[in-house]
Amino acid sequence: MSFPLLRRRPMLPTDPRIRHYTDDHIHTLLAEVQERGRRFGLIWPSATTDKTIDGRILVRFNAAPASTLLNLLSLLLAAERGDDSCVS
Repeated sequence: MSFPLLRRRPMLPTDPRIRHYTDDHIHTLLAEVQERGRRFGLIWPSATTDKTIDGRILVRFNAAPASTLLNLLSLLLAAERGDDSCVS
């Protein structure tokens, strides 16, 4: 039995779920992105949290919102699985 792939939409910077992530959560996600990205030749040695604006933690990928980190991690996980469910 096969199931159709469900296409995931990227998380927006304004998504209210972002407000529930703490600095510790983001640091853990950064470590995971760095570990998984290394496999694909993607290295961000200086990636870290930056500051909080309007309750949202920014990630130092040129002051990107945490949603960018979550979307990147989602893409890396999909690439590891070999599926294209994150591709639009």
